[in-house]
Amino acid sequence: MCGICGIVNFNKKPVEEISIRKMMLEIKHRGPDDDGVYIKDNIGLGFNRLSIIDLTKSGHQPMFDESGRYVIIFNGEIYNYIEIRDELKSKGYRFKSSGDSEVLLYSYIEWGKDCLNRFNGMFAFAIWDLTEKKMFIVRDRFGVKPFYYYLDNDTFIFGSEICAILSVMDKKIKQNDDTIFDYIVFNRTDQTESTFFENILKLQHGSFIEIENNKFTKGKWYNLTENLGKPFESPDEFAELLSSSIGLRLRSDVPVGVCLSGGLDSSAIVSLLLKDFNQKDINTFSAVFNKEGHKYDESGYINEYRNLIENMFFISPTSDSLMGDINNFVRAHNEPVTSTSHYAQFKVMELAKANVVVTLDGQGADELLAGYHYFFGIYFKELLMKVKLLKLSSEIFNYTVTHRDLYGLKTFLYFLAPSFLKTKMRVIEKGYLEKEFYKNHSGDNVVVDNIYGSNSIYEALINHFEYKLEHLLKWEDRNSMWYSLEARVPFLDYRLVERTLSMDSSFKIRKGMTKFLLRDSMKNILPEKIRMRKDKIGFNTPEDEWFRTPVFRKMIYDILDSKSFASRGYVEVKKAKELYSKHLNNKVNISRDIWKWINIELWFKEFIDK
Repeated sequence: MCGICGIVNFNKKPVEEISIRKMMLEIKHRGPDDDGVYIKDNIGLGFNRLSIIDLTKSGHQPMFDESGRYVIIFNGEIYNYIEIRDELKSKGYRFKSSGDSEVLLYSYIEWGKDCLNRFNGMFAFAIWDLTEKKMFIVRDRFGVKPFYYYLDNDTFIFGSEICAILSVMDKKIKQNDDTIFDYIVFNRTDQTESTFFENILKLQHGSFIEIENNKFTKGKWYNLTENLGKPFESPDEFAELLSSSIGLRLRSDVPVGVCLSGGLDSSAIVSLLLKDFNQKDINTFSAVFNKEGHKYDESGYINEYRNLIENMFFISPTSDSLMGDINNFVRAHNEPVTSTSHYAQFKVMELAKANVVVTLDGQGADELLAGYHYFFGIYFKELLMKVKLLKLSSEIFNYTVTHRDLYGLKTFLYFLAPSFLKTKMRVIEKGYLEKEFYKNHSGDNVVVDNIYGSNSIYEALINHFEYKLEHLLKWEDRNSMWYSLEARVPFLDYRLVERTLSMDSSFKIRKGMTKFLLRDSMKNILPEKIRMRKDKIGFNTPEDEWFRTPVFRKMIYDILDSKSFASRGYVEVKKAKELYSKHLNNKVNISRDIWKWINIELWFKEFIDK
């Protein structure tokens, strides 16, 4: 796990080492153990290393093949590198290191672009062919590892984080208002190649870039719908493959731990580690809020492992800790995040840093198994469109009885609405958007047309992998890498994804419960209290309470009263103040919106106004 960066000057201007070093300094937190630079004429590559597999100097990058023709910089892990290395050895390749970087490089030399289909892992890498003068850049199937770039007629600048690119740009940086609109209105980011910065793009998941003779081309190497596999024949088969995925992700020469929220997904990982790998000494890291029974405290579930695990660690984020960390948190993410739940994960990673270098967690399971409660609305829509009215009635009844909530029915009605009305309803719901801002950005929208426009659970899950999952992976990458940690996600093993998504909707939602397949596969493995829990919290925070504290009250009013905030043109300040007053008086909970006001303003001051 590392940080990579580089510059290609199409105008043949030599790349200066000071520029590459400047970029590397911005992402030093991603790899504090070693670094390296390759400069040759108009090409410059930089690398910061976090040592995970093969801790010796033989893992140094940029790395050359034996002939000296190819050079690679690589961020990520190829989990099945041992099996691929054995195959390459049988073909005559000799290895100087015991890690996965050299395996990746020789795989490309042997199989070209086809090598990508052999990799089980998370990766973003660039390979420069000194003979052909060709650069090949790739990002993994689902976008676990990041890759950003800036492109114009003269230069191509890339990095693992946007801050690296910004450090060497000599043009004024502007915000992307389309991205900001989706962020405020739909709580979504990263559904397209656009970022919060105008003209800075991210390479989409499952995509590649080739640069040859100053010609830039981009394409897809992986398409999920074209690679769906055979559905699982039993819950046990699903559990076996999940266990296999976990086993691969235990490959490490440094300590491994688990981010344990108390939810179904991370708990399933811990339970399988205990059952199949006898890892009683595994380290777990959790955010709690000091009093069991608090609506966001999951101690009651986490404590199910108290007598099973030897090393459990806890941290309790507070409004004071957020205030103390807030500037670092904004810098760490480079772009605004949707809530302070990501701050809870930020603090869990800080806790983990003192004990491990690698973490496992349950990211991706909700997108794989329809874990969010709005999926009930999509499922009801699917049953209605298929005219399965008896089943629809049964599922609505089961949902209502199980959850005693109308949210599923509300989302059902929302998903039935036409696209233009979906956007308008969300804007009205906010109640504080500047009319001109809404008017300029109320056209076609990826979120509305794809994520909210799905007609079935299958279609919705495919769209979530295509348009929604990536922002969660980005936030986890920033939180973990800020503390020089590698985060691994067993539920996103492509073998598991391709077969699970082929399953019928009833294996995702059944009788008012989400993630039916996972729950069924974890019988006698997970503590029953967790296996059959109905709610969903994750690394959430009591941000509604935090934003009523005196310290945040002052900050929020300072922002709302500032000329800079009003000048952004996003929020009608008078209405925002009225809503905040209601929040302070416990008449409404608009904490997610309040956080966005804070985050946007601090982000502007850190990255745009400067």
